Amino acid sequence: MISIHTLLKRPLYKLVLVISALMLVACSDSPQPASSNTAKPAQTQANADKSRIALVMKTLTNPFFIEMERGARRAEQDLGITLVVKTAAQETSIQQQIGIVEELISDAVDAIVIAPGDSIELIPVLKKAQDSGIVVINIDNQLDPEYSRQVGLHNVPFISVDNEQAAYESVRALTRLIEAPTEVAIIEGIREAKNADDRKNGALRAFEDNPNTTIVAMQTAHWKIDEGYEVTRQILDAHPGIGAIFCANDMMALGAIKYLQSVQRSDVLIAAYDALDEAIQAIRDGSLQVTVDQQPAEQGYQGVVFAHRALGGEQLPLVTLISTRIISKESL
Repeated sequence: MISIHTLLKRPLYKLVLVISALMLVACSDSPQPASSNTAKPAQTQANADKSRIALVMKTLTNPFFIEMERGARRAEQDLGITLVVKTAAQETSIQQQIGIVEELISDAVDAIVIAPGDSIELIPVLKKAQDSGIVVINIDNQLDPEYSRQVGLHNVPFISVDNEQAAYESVRALTRLIEAPTEVAIIEGIREAKNADDRKNGALRAFEDNPNTTIVAMQTAHWKIDEGYEVTRQILDAHPGIGAIFCANDMMALGAIKYLQSVQRSDVLIAAYDALDEAIQAIRDGSLQVTVDQQPAEQGYQGVVFAHRALGGEQLPLVTLISTRIISKESL
């Protein structure tokens, strides 16, 4: 038998021992399986630090608010915040909007950007949000300033357009076409909403500026296309000689156009407000004379930007008005 002492003198055997030793060392230094308690990546913590800003709108059944959300989403990308979008079922679903704000208070969002369906009823719940440390930004339809003061809702920036002046210009474009005595009507939005009231007043002023026009009817269709159809039917049943109608938004105007087409009336001029794609097409085909582009995407964008700036401690103007544009066949 060959002894270990003899083997160690042989070069080949020494080499085998060295290689074996190196392999043992390498195996002892290999990483162990990660523990289930391993910390999450730093990226998760960074995401948790993002501001959460909620956009509360009236509905998504009106393309106007789809555009508003699109603008808000652009701000989300630009600012790196987390945007939470909530909408009621209809523009008249005021209690649902109140419930949404209550949920957002419970969720402890950092800011609420709201296009309120009503200028009065949402003020108490928004005061509750503000008392909870949530920034409140008002867009599109202004909350009532006097009632806000009474309730204690304060320093809420408002971003929108000059609704009265824009409605005046819309109707003024219409009345330039009226050169003989003509009965006219106004189809209003929700009467408890300040933007609806402002648009009605702008239309009244424009009609009164033309001595050939006589207002014979004013009725609300609650911003809805189906009610616009029905209200137009009721108004024309009572006043068949009407020659012009101002509708406070495009949806009601599209309803009015649909009714006029159903009774083959092409002699009624219509002015509207919002510049929806369907309204632009109606202008092209001559069934609508004029509408107002009030830049809903820009309102959504600026609302989120203002919320972000307020969260950074910046003092903001209480009223910011975005420019509007009158759209007619000539401007197209």
